[in-house]
Amino acid sequence: MNGRAGLDRLTRLLDAGSGLAPLPAAARTASNRVMGCTAQVWLAAETDAAGRMAFQGWSDSEVSRGLVALLVRGLSGCTPEEVMQVSASQVQQRLSRVLGRSVLPPGRANGLGNMLESARKRAALAAAAAAGRRLDVFPSLLITADALTPQGAFAEAQARYLAPDAAAVSQLVRVCRDKHIGVVAHFYMDPQVQGVLSAAAEEWPHIAISDSLVMADTAVRMAEAGCTTICVLGVDFMSENVRAILDEAGHSAVQVYRLAESDIGCSLAEAAESDSYSRYLQQAAHTPNSVHVVYINTSLRTKARAHALVPTITCTSSNVVQTVLAAFADVPGATVWYGPDTYMGANLAQLFADLASGAASDDDVRALHPAHTVDSIRSLLPRLRYFTDGTCIVHHIFGGEVTELVAAGYGDAYLAAHFEVPGEMFRLAMQAKRSRGMGVVGSTSNILDFIADKLREALSAPHPERLQFVLGTEAGMITSIVRKVQGLLRQSGRTDVEVEVVFPVAPSAVATPQQRPQEGAAPLTLPTGLALVPGPASGEGCSLEGGCAACPYMKMNTLAALVSVCERVGSPAGEASLERYRPRTYGGETVGGRSLAAAGCVPILHMRNFQRSQGRRLGPDLLQDIASRHTAR
Repeated sequence: MNGRAGLDRLTRLLDAGSGLAPLPAAARTASNRVMGCTAQVWLAAETDAAGRMAFQGWSDSEVSRGLVALLVRGLSGCTPEEVMQVSASQVQQRLSRVLGRSVLPPGRANGLGNMLESARKRAALAAAAAAGRRLDVFPSLLITADALTPQGAFAEAQARYLAPDAAAVSQLVRVCRDKHIGVVAHFYMDPQVQGVLSAAAEEWPHIAISDSLVMADTAVRMAEAGCTTICVLGVDFMSENVRAILDEAGHSAVQVYRLAESDIGCSLAEAAESDSYSRYLQQAAHTPNSVHVVYINTSLRTKARAHALVPTITCTSSNVVQTVLAAFADVPGATVWYGPDTYMGANLAQLFADLASGAASDDDVRALHPAHTVDSIRSLLPRLRYFTDGTCIVHHIFGGEVTELVAAGYGDAYLAAHFEVPGEMFRLAMQAKRSRGMGVVGSTSNILDFIADKLREALSAPHPERLQFVLGTEAGMITSIVRKVQGLLRQSGRTDVEVEVVFPVAPSAVATPQQRPQEGAAPLTLPTGLALVPGPASGEGCSLEGGCAACPYMKMNTLAALVSVCERVGSPAGEASLERYRPRTYGGETVGGRSLAAAGCVPILHMRNFQRSQGRRLGPDLLQDIASRHTAR
């Protein structure tokens, strides 16, 4: 702020705070804390005899105290329903009338939004109480430096294996060390498997849990460190990628094994091998300057055949935004075709539409990619396509509308959403990110980094804190979150900072052997005769609607299967019995005169070249391919 006018506005704000009645010390509790504010802020509420809201608040900062005072005065006397309808823009308008032109820096503006969300949450609780009902709460896991406190059956199921059986850990470490075996596992294993793997990794460094791209890179490092066998815990396209990248890096002698004789499939990856996806790619092939961006979670066959039709680059959930923006920046008049994940494609389109709507500045857009502005985002929207028939079978099985409860009961929490979740949760997290600085959207790694960064911020402050994160992604990553959070807490020596992870699972998202489809509904049919695996009593799988950790395919990756494979490694008879555990190599299949495996690696190598440019430019080989195919038309 500048000059006398700015000083006058600040004085009015401080005056407002000076008239605020102090909040009793007994009310300055963790449950009344407002998260996401620069200073400590508390907000308490009750209803009077007429059913109207009476708010009290306080802050240890004079500026924040002034904002609290204005909010308390403006909302006290309203009904709960009226408070729930108040928007952030209305509060900003009221603030402008009181203080004149806005003088709040971004941190304070975010804090004001978080105060409003806390008020709306308290109003929702009051409205539920007045109606004689209890606002449902989701299961959660409270994490401190040395303890875990689960609330609800689902959280108890997640927490049960975070302190794994020592004998199981010792057995796995022994066999891996003795036989030079590396283990790469996806984040979305169930908690029992992750618990043992995480503990074993502390004794044998060649055990790693990560996303699918990092799995292959980690396997290469394990081979370079002397591992002669790699066991892959995941679905088949993951083991295929590990095998192909090891071969590309010159480690063809290293053995790679899955954990089952039968296929460990993925309905989403299989969608990319369907006739409808072939028609989608044929349409792309007949469109000038087309670029196909394919999700890493697909088979080598998909990648090879797609690239034969359309210049193709692989992406992950952490770099899909930059990949698409680079394609539009580097290829004049490009049409970008994303697939096969429909949820991710829809969320990507929603993100760009939000940017183009004026919700972001040119600087915000350039932070995503330096060659773009709001105008360029607006111009590319008609040329962004995504496949509309690629959804995971688990999302259909485990249903449940939870976003209304997230908005009503957790609007003041940190919200996380993976690019793969249905759009409602994605939009909530986007809104929290944009309006309050309390949201993250992206990959599992992005979410884990976000939680760690917010915890570091809390640890840098001198006061107690409880951070609450709504995990709008796979519950399977809770093991990695607990390990990261407890590591930071122990390193800091703080006992007054806690992290609560909330699992927004729907009560209806549970499957039992006794369940049957409703009358008139289609039966639930799983591929290859697999049975539906029952979940905990309060829900199962992904934080929204099932998820990979609950998938019957992923659940084929058991500890017993891992130990069985490891124990057979190294003996002629044992390895002969593991022949069907090897990843698919597609025999003599060729695409464009190359082996299918080699052709399928090309889109992955294009992505690696893109990553070397820090996510800014497509590689010259891919650009030349796009140009030559366009010229050949």
